[in-house]
Formats: sequence, structure tokens, C-alpha cells
Amino acid sequence: MASAVLKVAVAGLSRCSRLTLQRAHTTTAPLRQGVPGSLWKLGRLNHIAIAVPDMEKATALYRDVLGATVSDKVPLPEHGVYTVFVELGNTKLELLHPLGEKSPIAGFLQKNKSGGMHHICIEVDNINAAIADLKAKNIRTLSAEPRIGAHGKPVMFLHPKDCDGVLVELEEA
Repeated sequence: MASAVLKVAVAGLSRCSRLTLQRAHTTTAPLRQGVPGSLWKLGRLNHIAIAVPDMEKATALYRDVLGATVSDKVPLPEHGVYTVFVELGNTKLELLHPLGEKSPIAGFLQKNKSGGMHHICIEVDNINAAIADLKAKNIRTLSAEPRIGAHGKPVMFLHPKDCDGVLVELEEA
């Protein structure tokens, strides 16, 4: 009945306007964060990672020039990187520098001599459920199983070709 009334009320409007009005009055559920009916939820942005060719120079920029609090340089041999975290209040920057010959960051810096944004890290409340759900939706991961990341928590990288060209790291909150 309401649909018929709406159609009569907009009879004089163009087809495009009529469709817009009808859509504006739908009773579908509003959009919400997370995946409907899933066992996991997307959380906050944990950090943005930047590959740097000179870790000391990059650390000095954020600490001495910009006045940020920075961590010590930490080697993560299982990931092939050195990391330094820059605290920003609402998130962090993760400075990455190659560690070892097989470092993925070495390859990145070969293509990007000045360095640049490498990946974003988003927290999830249940990484195993997130991985299972994303794999079922044909999102590829860069490893078979989660590994322990720089914060001592399980992480998984999603293939950038499946994420609009962005390398996405999921970290269990």
C-alpha cells in the first residue's frame, strides 16, 4: 500500500528521480562495520608500515625533526626486517629496513629506491576466523598460517592483488 502511494505521489517526476525516492524509503538494514553474520570483526588501524633505505636517517627524522617518540631498532629475523615504531597518538608508523638477503623489504627497496609505504595493519578480534572467512571469499594470504608479528601477536598478510593494490596485514587485537 505504501509503495502504491509513493508511486502515485511521484508520478510527475522523472524515472531517475522516482527510483531515487523509492530507494530513500527502503526498509533494508543500515550498513554496519564488520562482516554480517561472521565470527570476527575488523578493528582499528594499528599501523602504517614504511620501507626505508636508511633506518638511522628515518628514525632521526621522526625523533629529532618531528619530535615523535620512537622505539629502539628491533630485528625480526623470521620476517627478514628490522623495525622501529613511531608513536603518533592515534596509531603508529612502522619503519622497516631489510634484514638478511631474503628480506621482502630488500626487494621492495630495489623497486623503490627512496622507500615508501609498504603496508597497512588492521586489527581483528579473531584472526583464525578472519582468515577462514576471507579465504572462503577468495582473498589470498601470503602464508598458509598466521605468524607472530612485531607486537608478539598473530599476523597474516593479504595479497595486494585481492585488496585493491594494498598489502594488508591483519593482527589479532
